[in-house]
Amino acid sequence: MSVSQAAPVPLQIVRTVAELRGVMRGWRAQGLSVALVPTMGALHEGHLDLVREGLRRADRVVTSVFVNPTQFAAHEDLGAYPRQQERDAELLDQTGGHLMFAPTVDEMYAPGAVTRITVGDAETGGPSQGLEGDFRPQMFGGVALVVAKLLNQVQADVAVFGEKDWQQLMVVRRMVRDLDIPTEIFGLPTVRDDHGLALSSRNAYLSADELQIARRLNVILREAADRAAAGQPLATVENDAVAALLEAGFDTVDYVAVRQTDSLAAFSSGVVEGPARILTAARIGRTRLIDNMAVQGARFEGLGSRF
Repeated sequence: MSVSQAAPVPLQIVRTVAELRGVMRGWRAQGLSVALVPTMGALHEGHLDLVREGLRRADRVVTSVFVNPTQFAAHEDLGAYPRQQERDAELLDQTGGHLMFAPTVDEMYAPGAVTRITVGDAETGGPSQGLEGDFRPQMFGGVALVVAKLLNQVQADVAVFGEKDWQQLMVVRRMVRDLDIPTEIFGLPTVRDDHGLALSSRNAYLSADELQIARRLNVILREAADRAAAGQPLATVENDAVAALLEAGFDTVDYVAVRQTDSLAAFSSGVVEGPARILTAARIGRTRLIDNMAVQGARFEGLGSRF
């Protein structure tokens, strides 16, 4: 698709699906392509990089700002999740975003709505199984539902997601393929601070001491990824990484796992045998951090090649 190089367009803010679709009809009538960047707000540089990627890939960019209740369990931080829509709008305007869609819960989920989406289960498998699916079993159904609604509402040519939520990205890609949704799903590499910590809205919860501990997460993960790439047994690699995180000061570790890149299935042989990703979730105080990275340069016996 060709991307317009016209003068900047002031940010529009709409709060209803009817308003959103009205704007989309106008853009389509002009032959403009559209990118969608779904967010829960509290925007940071990582989100803004997604918007910039949308600007490279389409003529217009819609950024949704919606704290989605269907992906939170009763005990999780829905009420505490940071909300700063005025600041979000300023950042989007400065970045060149064209429209902020900020619906209410009732606008997004009409009273009485009963439709749910499941992307795989224990019988069929799928990327929603295990990892975050074990520790936050409500999450991916909620993510799939809200993303499906946003894709339907915007009818975007492309949607841009961050790779920090790798399992979520794989769930969305699987859903889009299975439901024949004609939107290209693009994953943008994780944006990190100068110490390698993945940017996240939840980083704001960290104290100064906790932040120093958090910055060990990507270092320990990279060391584990290198060991996995070298062919070491994954059970040992994963267990040692958990121990290293606890020694570094994390209070608990939900998982460290090396999985197949796209399906997120485990390697049945216990060693890396193809494209792989290492994923983790760990807690410091009241903050739960996730991260992941590719397992680079693994060698496979008998293949004589590298991925």
